[in-house]
Amino acid sequence: MSKALKQLALFAFLATGVLATPAMASDMHQDMFHFLRLQVDGTQNRSGGLLNWEGQGWVGGDTDKLVLRGEGEMQNGHIERSEVWALWGHMISPFWDIQTGIRQDFDPRPTSALVFGVQGLMPQFLETDAHMFVSTHGVVSARLEQTIDLPVTQRLILQPHVKADFYARDVPRLDTGSGISHIETGAQLRYEFTREFAPYLDLVYETATGNTARIKRANGEKAGELTLRIGFRLGF
Repeated sequence: MSKALKQLALFAFLATGVLATPAMASDMHQDMFHFLRLQVDGTQNRSGGLLNWEGQGWVGGDTDKLVLRGEGEMQNGHIERSEVWALWGHMISPFWDIQTGIRQDFDPRPTSALVFGVQGLMPQFLETDAHMFVSTHGVVSARLEQTIDLPVTQRLILQPHVKADFYARDVPRLDTGSGISHIETGAQLRYEFTREFAPYLDLVYETATGNTARIKRANGEKAGELTLRIGFRLGF
């Protein structure tokens, strides 16, 4: 549990840096501002208690900004996955930024990688993140994330979401095969008491696919799992 707290503390420290910079940033550029979003949820699955966290904060103007991201999951007090990103974003159109920077994975194996990608809005307000990673071990991978907010009422929001990971080759140290390795799909229903606080339910299906699924089955593990998570979202 102490390791999980360290990971959360690291992201909180980075986020605090973001929140502390507006006064200094205003001297550099008059339209500098900041934003931070943190999402935490938990559930019970077949292996016990599962805790997930995800956060993103940034500081900058419309044209350029520094983006900090972090996410991970903990199963029965043991961190299964955790990562922190630091990216520089540059606007190339009113709804799209190109991004480059670094990603540090702490679990399941410490790994550093360069990041290249885009973040923005596709038609129909489909929020899209697409990034490629080149690790210090020479592994090339990619991730695509998409979400869309569908208002049920002014405060009740349904958010379908999908995330897929891709690896250019097998990575035995991570028990991961080439091709599309993992897919996560879900539907989050949240109630926004305010824009800054929203509890939610999230029905999520996670599954390994292709070669990664075969590796999991060979290790005696199930490839996929459906969970109903309860959590909250904070915005600052």
